[in-house]
Amino acid sequence: MKIKSFILLLSIAVIYSSGFAQEKTFTTEDVVFGSYYSLAPTHLKQLNWIPNSDAYSYVKNFEGSDVLVKGFATSPKEENIVSLESLSEKMKALNVKAPTHFPKITWIAKDKFQFFRDSLLLEYSTAKGEVSIVNKTFKSAENIQLAPDKKQIAFTIKNNLYHSKDGKIIAVTNDNNPGIVNGHTVHRVEFGINKGIFWSPKSNYIAFYRKDETMVTDYPIVDLTTRPATCKPIKYPMAGMTSQQVTLGIYDVHSGKKVFLKTGTPKDHYLTCVTWEPTEKFIYVAILNRDQNDLHLIKYDVKNGNPVDTLFEETDEKYVHPEHPLTFVPGHPNEFLWRSQRDGWDHLYLYNTNGKLLKQVTKGNWVVLDLLGFDKSGENIFITSTKESPIERHLYKVNLKSGAMTKLTKGHGVHRPMVNSEGNYFIDRFNSMTVPGITAVFDSRGNETKIIHKSENPIKDYKLGKTKIIKIKAADGKTDLYMRIVYPVNFDSTKKYPVIDYVYGGPGVQLILNSWPVGRYAFWFQEMAQKGYLVFTVDNRGSANRGLKFEQATFRHLGTIEVKDQLAAVNYLKQFQYVDTTRMGVFGWSFGGFMTTSLMTRTNAFKVGVGGGAVIDWRYYEVMYTERYMDTPQKNPEGYKESSLLNYVENLRGKKLLLVHGTSDPTVVWQHTLLFAKKAADLDVPLDYFPYVGHHHGVVGRDAIHLYNKITNYFLDNL
Repeated sequence: MKIKSFILLLSIAVIYSSGFAQEKTFTTEDVVFGSYYSLAPTHLKQLNWIPNSDAYSYVKNFEGSDVLVKGFATSPKEENIVSLESLSEKMKALNVKAPTHFPKITWIAKDKFQFFRDSLLLEYSTAKGEVSIVNKTFKSAENIQLAPDKKQIAFTIKNNLYHSKDGKIIAVTNDNNPGIVNGHTVHRVEFGINKGIFWSPKSNYIAFYRKDETMVTDYPIVDLTTRPATCKPIKYPMAGMTSQQVTLGIYDVHSGKKVFLKTGTPKDHYLTCVTWEPTEKFIYVAILNRDQNDLHLIKYDVKNGNPVDTLFEETDEKYVHPEHPLTFVPGHPNEFLWRSQRDGWDHLYLYNTNGKLLKQVTKGNWVVLDLLGFDKSGENIFITSTKESPIERHLYKVNLKSGAMTKLTKGHGVHRPMVNSEGNYFIDRFNSMTVPGITAVFDSRGNETKIIHKSENPIKDYKLGKTKIIKIKAADGKTDLYMRIVYPVNFDSTKKYPVIDYVYGGPGVQLILNSWPVGRYAFWFQEMAQKGYLVFTVDNRGSANRGLKFEQATFRHLGTIEVKDQLAAVNYLKQFQYVDTTRMGVFGWSFGGFMTTSLMTRTNAFKVGVGGGAVIDWRYYEVMYTERYMDTPQKNPEGYKESSLLNYVENLRGKKLLLVHGTSDPTVVWQHTLLFAKKAADLDVPLDYFPYVGHHHGVVGRDAIHLYNKITNYFLDNL
């Protein structure tokens, strides 16, 4: 079927040159290492606003040494704050080992910043030019969280939580059973969870996750480098199996007392969006049932752990996916913002602490991506969103009362703004397909005050294929999909070229943006373009930032709609004479590995494929992610059967598929592709396979050179 191309969204020819001859070709080392370092756009290190001011700081290298520099929003001048040498000398005077690079700092006031070194929390006063020791942890400390008072520290060692104050360290928990874990992330880092320790606003309490996974099956991760090989089991609840049980503890740092929230049953529900009320009297938790279709936002009493009120309930026939804590309005401790997809798009809602909806603040067929903060009055918020375009990112100022929106960023592309604490200036880090990177300061009306950094084109001397982004129609003939095409170097439309589909296609990820190409995959596309391949990528239905209907189209049938949409892209390309339809390949990793193997076994469009870290059968993937998108195997047996690639191995005959997998992968366990290899052997179906011993879900270090050589050569030899 012929798919009509829609209006070209971006400049068809994107040439990353300044008029000079492009002669260099990419090596595998360029792809693996240079793409992140020497060939990546330059940026300002540790760029941050200094609180309660219009000044910012960053680390620059001056005559071979790091220096912390201070700049001003309204002035071209800059001044040095402290050099690495000076800071190191002051640290040595305290018997603290000097760092080789400027330490990662956090400003806590106009004239003070803090940093960790050798398990010590250190503070530098710019007014006095002195370093002092504030507090300490143990050297084995992990999950370190600094209190709002900038003095106390909470951290974990193995499975227990600790509290440090004035250099005195106290064990908050003393669980000897390794199956009981305190202060760590839970629910396999789903639901926006990125930590397990939550300080109260006034630093009087520590809330922490307590995870009981004693009932979860041990999964064997085998260390093949020992003699003999050793087993290092992890807790890995697979779809439909017994899951972990989580609750939330509250520790009073003054009395030493602990209470646990009475979160009820069934105990395998999910606790997320943990938020302290500014008064510290209450804490809020979103409780989501295991089916992930019914959420309750509950207010708890900090003193006794009792539920006080259920503020509201959100339900969806497919799933609810909470990912963001509450954001309280400055000066209004009884009002907060809640993010929800309840109207089909990710938007902000203003509530009071009695659970009354005051208003929907943002609305439209676009999504809020991030809430960056408030202005000084507390009457306006700053957000980034897809309002301008799904493939762009812009900053907006939104009035809480009227909902009026003001777009503050200019230029088509991706803007990554940082708003200062006063809300009267923002730093915009901008890039696009034609702009490597510009960092500039703007006032709250969007007027530029100064450019503070501009990256040169790091790949101007390389031969590059032209790149364009277009819109095509999905397999349903109605939905718009965004597609990127990288053409072969020295493209000639009268010739025929082999094609490679680079695919991901899964939930929570968007690949097509009007942004500068960075990272291994982007450089690998250009390497293959230099070798005469056309490379395309399309964000099919099920991927991120296009609204709930788009995202949920794949519900209970992962791999079916996605495959159809990838084929829509293939059909679009088939209308062009320069596409060699007999030489089409596909490559992807993780969900992209699943998609690669799906496209190789469930269609006849592709001759060659490379799948890395591939999900093969969703019954073997973890509960939180899988059950959100597939339900359980018990409730959706037909969906699991349809998506299991073990049922399509026979269709590989006459094709070339290479599967690669890290043998210590704790995310998509090695068992997936081993089962596929076994089925291929049982059926006498040819399959190429390579395990990367000791690697996790990605291949890192020098072994990545081997991996990318293998991937490239596999296409060169077979396509």
